[in-house]
Amino acid sequence: MIIIDRALQARAEAGKPIKVAMIGAGFMGRGIANQIANSVPGMELVAISNRTLEAAKLAYTEAGIENFNVVSTVTELEDAIAQGKYAVTEDAMLLCRAEGIDALIEVTGAVEFGAHLVMEAIANRKHIIMMNAELDGTIGPILKVYADKAGVILTACDGDQPGVQANLYRFVKSIGLTPLLCGNIKGLQDPYRNPTTQEAFAKRWGQKAHMVTSFADGSKISFEQAIVANATGMKVAKRGMLGYDFNGHVDEMTNMYDVEQLKELGGIVDYVVGSKPGPGVFVFGTHDDPKQRHYLNLYKLGEGPLYSFYTPYHLCHFEVPISVARAVLFHDYVLSPLGGPLVDVVTTAKIDLKAGETIDGIGYYMSYGQCENSNIVLSENLLPMGLAEGCRLKRDVNKDQVLTYDDVELPEGRLCDKLRAEQNTYFAPAKTLAMPLATSFAGIA
Repeated sequence: MIIIDRALQARAEAGKPIKVAMIGAGFMGRGIANQIANSVPGMELVAISNRTLEAAKLAYTEAGIENFNVVSTVTELEDAIAQGKYAVTEDAMLLCRAEGIDALIEVTGAVEFGAHLVMEAIANRKHIIMMNAELDGTIGPILKVYADKAGVILTACDGDQPGVQANLYRFVKSIGLTPLLCGNIKGLQDPYRNPTTQEAFAKRWGQKAHMVTSFADGSKISFEQAIVANATGMKVAKRGMLGYDFNGHVDEMTNMYDVEQLKELGGIVDYVVGSKPGPGVFVFGTHDDPKQRHYLNLYKLGEGPLYSFYTPYHLCHFEVPISVARAVLFHDYVLSPLGGPLVDVVTTAKIDLKAGETIDGIGYYMSYGQCENSNIVLSENLLPMGLAEGCRLKRDVNKDQVLTYDDVELPEGRLCDKLRAEQNTYFAPAKTLAMPLATSFAGIA
């Protein structure tokens, strides 16, 4: 997004910076705070909320900012922003409601809490940039309906692998090719990893063990590829994706896929373990024009029919401010559902589960996520991974078995369940155009 730097510089020179607030001040949130404070002209991180206030304070102090106020009301927050000061709070809803904030960065990774935040932000006409594939992959399509109705941008972010894939996908389309595969490169995939096995790695990098586990056990990549599918119209070739192990370069993989199958599915999302250039992403596309195929061969992309394009890195928090600028200055989104869900993430038993147990969270001990095409998820009544936490098992479930709604009792009163049900109804076949939103922004939250 080359035009972003000059647009931000113009805002800086005019003394009108984009004012952004952030919810979540963990490992990634602290990186975002440091990036905006020290490397992004024309943008100010005016407020940070975290459930523990000390973490919000730490995000500012690590970024070299000391003059922040602790606020507990919307008025206090708005006064701080008006006076050019920074604010921290434990109450995330203040950031959703306060005037003087152009956009919110949501970095919680939580589904239920994230649902409340996004709905409140939409109700207050705030653009939302999410680093929350778990929320997006569970109820992103219906949240997008609400965001569109409010006239605000709801998007995933640059830098994270889904956003990098989306940018590469747009580039490939823009030069006349048809993207048929969006791929993610992994170094490890073991569905049975847990916080105990990943504890040492997590401590080494200052991350949480359950978050690292969600990377290792395949849950995170499943959510990431699901939201790429929903934003591009693609599907998965099979439950769990193909997921080849391949230690060469992704350029060498173009003959490993059935082009006709890819076309029949409308393209697929997938991943590869151990390939180069890790930890990047890749897009395989095809071209119908033999004249252009001749040029592609000349330019060293080979004879086809699949041509390989890749980005050799993903820089996460470094690029998140670009997403904010795209939303606020250009009303452009990085990655957002096209319509109803095409790919979901389903709950799979990591161990033998027993009746009466309560399922723990994503990246913990009891379950892992796998991609599945949404029509199968609905027809088989499969339990979305994003809704599994807190569910009580009604019967035993064997290791590696995919759970259904019939296997569990849902916790009472969750907004995420209500929105998921509304999403299923809203995008049901033959009802897409006729089904109104079930309730107002404030009503459902």
